[in-house]
Amino acid sequence: MKSVKENFDRQTSKRFDEYEERMKDKRQKRKEERDKNIQEIIEKDRKDKSLAEKVEKGCLRCGCALGGVAASVGLFGGLGIYVSKSAALATAIAEGAETAKAAGEAARIPAAIDAVIKGIETKFGVSTLGGQKMETFFNTTLYTEVSKIADAVYNQYAATCITSGNGARGPICTLAWQYSESRGNVVSAYNSIEVAVKPIVSQAETVAERAVKTATDEAIQRSIGVVESTYAICQTAIIASVVAIIIIALVMIIIYLVLRYRRKKKMNKKLQYTKLLNQ
Repeated sequence: MKSVKENFDRQTSKRFDEYEERMKDKRQKRKEERDKNIQEIIEKDRKDKSLAEKVEKGCLRCGCALGGVAASVGLFGGLGIYVSKSAALATAIAEGAETAKAAGEAARIPAAIDAVIKGIETKFGVSTLGGQKMETFFNTTLYTEVSKIADAVYNQYAATCITSGNGARGPICTLAWQYSESRGNVVSAYNSIEVAVKPIVSQAETVAERAVKTATDEAIQRSIGVVESTYAICQTAIIASVVAIIIIALVMIIIYLVLRYRRKKKMNKKLQYTKLLNQ
């Protein structure tokens, strides 16, 4: 019985040692496999981290660079446009001076003739001179020639007030008689008409000067308007470019923040997994 017991203990111990040896080998293999897996995870994590950091830094650098470009475009582009626009405006004003002068002269004579015609119509109540419309009369007569205008008005007076036998009493007749006959004035009808024509011509000169100034200002403003519209397009293009660059920069920064958040979240999960493997 003792021999059987010893034999059993010996076999059991041997089997236990064999089992322990096999378990030791298995534990060693599992430990090596676990260490290998952990090393692979760490290496993969290092590569992912490196790539993620490169992408993040690239997005951040790109966003910062684009922000700087936007500021530079806005600053130097606006400054360049301002300087160029100032020079263009000066050139436009200088070049438009001759055009403005010509436009002023073109507006001066019609305005003056129109003022003289209205003055004669109001003062003398006539619509024709020398048997023709006053517009036609002034096509061959300067509006400043007081004597010729007075001659034409006097001829109209003679035809209306002297030679007509119907006793006409128009404004032209009344005006001439007031100067020549009333209150003992010994002044000819021609002189009274000439005296009345002079202020009409003088007032027409004032009207002509105003017309010249208006036409000149309008011509200069048109030249300035061309420059303004041209540079307004340039300003719009720069503003659109700056806005586009800023939007791209913001997108890059947002991508950087999202990638950074995802990488940190992933690293925390891997750290927890590694701790579990080490336990």
